[in-house]
Amino acid sequence: MDDSDVKEIVGAVRALVRERVLPREAEIDESDEMPAELRRAAADMGLYGFAIPEQYGGLGLSMAQEARLVMELGYTTPSFRSLFGTNNGIAGHVLLEGGTEEQKKAYLPRLASGEWTASFALTEDEAGSDPAGLKTSARRDGDTYVLSGSKRYITNAPVADVFMVFARHGENPKASRDISVFLVPADAPGLTVGPKDKKMGQHGAWTAEVYLENVRVPADALVGGPEGRGNGYITAMRCLAHGRLHIAALCVGASQRLVDETVAYALERRQSGHPIAEFQLIQGLIADSQTDLYAARSLVMEASRAFDDGSDTRMGPSCAKYFASEAVGRIADRAVQVYGGAGYMRGVVVERFYRDVRLFRIYEGTSQVQQVVIARQTLAAAKS
Repeated sequence: MDDSDVKEIVGAVRALVRERVLPREAEIDESDEMPAELRRAAADMGLYGFAIPEQYGGLGLSMAQEARLVMELGYTTPSFRSLFGTNNGIAGHVLLEGGTEEQKKAYLPRLASGEWTASFALTEDEAGSDPAGLKTSARRDGDTYVLSGSKRYITNAPVADVFMVFARHGENPKASRDISVFLVPADAPGLTVGPKDKKMGQHGAWTAEVYLENVRVPADALVGGPEGRGNGYITAMRCLAHGRLHIAALCVGASQRLVDETVAYALERRQSGHPIAEFQLIQGLIADSQTDLYAARSLVMEASRAFDDGSDTRMGPSCAKYFASEAVGRIADRAVQVYGGAGYMRGVVVERFYRDVRLFRIYEGTSQVQQVVIARQTLAAAKS
């Protein structure tokens, strides 16, 4: 997409976020629900398909363009972005990375328009950071597959129309080559969704467990068709690489909001007759947060450009996600510190963000997983 068009889209998203979502953040946090009119506004603006190619009804943004857009979304409650994040990210990219052309044409336009919400059903009780250990089974029975198992912490599960379910063929519990991914409609007999999880933060973004008890799907539900059998693990890894850059950009947006809130409070709050912004130790906290923000933004944009040209689709996303998610945690902690006792009170923006951003260091691969990926890539490069 032309940069002038992207600039216009980013500006429109910024206006939507700051004029319509920010005023309702406290309500969303308290009620654990996203207002229906904000869902409609997101769909009307094309946000359910900004990373989906234009031929399938999306906006077709590159990774660098997407990063600019997502930074604006990160400025508000993460639950707003969560409405459409999986359609554009790890769920939609299952089809983009591994689907047949028929599957793309059948599903992607519905995801891009917001008609359908997709969920990425990979994580299990004993398969989170290491998805190769998943136990959900896929058994061929004539012209169908029978899926059995359970998934946990599945984003948008309570409202999903279709699940991208990762399951294992055979009995080897660690063979990544035996994992495939299936398109499973939410109303498939035998599929049930548990109660909404009660989380520390990110209220309004719903997650839940998903149970599959002899769920029967047609053979063409196998993503990639017959050739897609056993490609589930590599498809998941490719989806997660894109998703890590997406989350890193989201962390940059949240970091900017926290810096803005910190600075505004430091200029307003007075102690001993002076704004606390005049105190050098407060200035030190602000300087550290501004530096973290600057570095995270630069890293995300550079990693996004390398992702787009294909020169780095693995280490860059992990570096960006690792640094940006850790940085936003540090920035949130400093924000609470600058606010003092007020920062510990419910209803204060930095208190809510402190809870919300904690999850960024866990999903799409924990910080420790990113360390392993980064180290292995660095060592492999040194040996080559």
